[in-house]
Amino acid sequence: MQWHRLAVEALVVGIPAAAVLAAPDPFGYAAVSGLVAAVLLPLRRRWPRITVLLCMPALAGGLGWPATIVALFALGRAQPVIRELLGWVLLTSVVATTPVMITQSLGVGSIILTIAFVLLAAGAPMALGVLVALRQQLADSLRRLQEATDAELQAKAETARAEERARIAREIHDAVGHHVTLIAVEAAALAATTTDPGTQEVAGRLRGLAKQALDETRTTLGLGAAGQQAGLNKIPDLVVGAQAAGVNVEFSTELGEPHDVPPAVERAAYRVVQEALTNASKHAPGAGIKVRLERRDGSLHIAVTNGAPDGPVVDVGSSGSGLAGLSERVRMAGGRLDAGPSEDGGFELVAVLPQRS
Repeated sequence: MQWHRLAVEALVVGIPAAAVLAAPDPFGYAAVSGLVAAVLLPLRRRWPRITVLLCMPALAGGLGWPATIVALFALGRAQPVIRELLGWVLLTSVVATTPVMITQSLGVGSIILTIAFVLLAAGAPMALGVLVALRQQLADSLRRLQEATDAELQAKAETARAEERARIAREIHDAVGHHVTLIAVEAAALAATTTDPGTQEVAGRLRGLAKQALDETRTTLGLGAAGQQAGLNKIPDLVVGAQAAGVNVEFSTELGEPHDVPPAVERAAYRVVQEALTNASKHAPGAGIKVRLERRDGSLHIAVTNGAPDGPVVDVGSSGSGLAGLSERVRMAGGRLDAGPSEDGGFELVAVLPQRS
């Protein structure tokens, strides 16, 4: 950019200077004053009015037009008021025509043509400068308008998404909350009316699971307390709940306290274990499941493996988006998920998550 500006300035000074040197008598007053005016043209960027005034002696000498045209163009770009522009055009015309009127005897027609030519020569570059400045202002206005329009559209889109999320949240809360609440009520009623200890235990466990489902639903929809957020410290409870339901789960961890893991990673880790236990219980009933948490190479590694099915597979329907949704959740947390059959005929799921945001 600096070289580009220097090149422009060299042309601005060089072209008027070359035009002056091309005239006869390169060492007379007219040529010297014209060269001085050309050399002073870089001042136009900060002081366009002063630059025009400095060109007046050369203009009166007869070879100041090249530099004056450049100075008038810069003055037009400076955007003074119209009355001031007209005053500068008049001043330039008077300075340019006065020596001609004094030194030459012109007829009325020649005087009119001379004045018209000088007015055109002085007004045209200034008008061009004004047009260039107006074009730049218009481009800036259009750019700001486009930015404002884009911001408004983005705000409307965000508002629409927020309203849709709120509507979906209400629907989920009302529909799921209603059915889960009924499950909890039925389980409590069953526990209160039966005398069989085993049935009472199962009913109590069902009631606890229903309450947990309601709490997680409320938390996901932004209705729960911060302490209810799923995280690494909740994974043991998840394993205990699965064991209480009759699932053969072994849990081991090398993570100490505190975990020092970002909340988004903690939630992703919890969902990985939750989904893995759910899939193993559905697709490999009776098989042993191993859950292991460890730190390795600066990352959090979660491995969930299960053996081959040891019982009939029971169809309980789909509980969500499965491994595809889980993989997306892990990716959004900055990690990766690998899942596939293991060598013993079972299934293995491994998630690698960052320990830092």
